[in-house]
Amino acid sequence: RSGGKVFREASLSLNQVIEVPGPLGISRVAIHNRQARIASDPSPRQYCVRQGWLKQAGEIAVCLPNQVSVELSGGSKRYDSLNY
Repeated sequence: RSGGKVFREASLSLNQVIEVPGPLGISRVAIHNRQARIASDPSPRQYCVRQGWLKQAGEIAVCLPNQVSVELSGGSKRYDSLNY
C-alpha cells in the first residue's frame, strides 16, 4: 500500500524488488524465498526496515512517515486481532 491505497499485489513465488513511492521518496520491498520485507525506506527511524522478513499471512510492516506498508495475505492468519 502507498498512501492507504493498494499499490501492487505480488506473488511470493517470484523473487523481485518492488519500488513503492511515498511522500518522502521510494521504499523498496524485497521478495525472496517466499518472504517479503521492506529493504529500504527514506523514513528517519527505519522501524519498518528493522521489522525484517515477513513470513506468515497477516504479518505487516508499516513505514508511517512515508505512508507505505506491506502485508502478507492468503492462507490462515496467526491471529485475528491485536490488543494493546
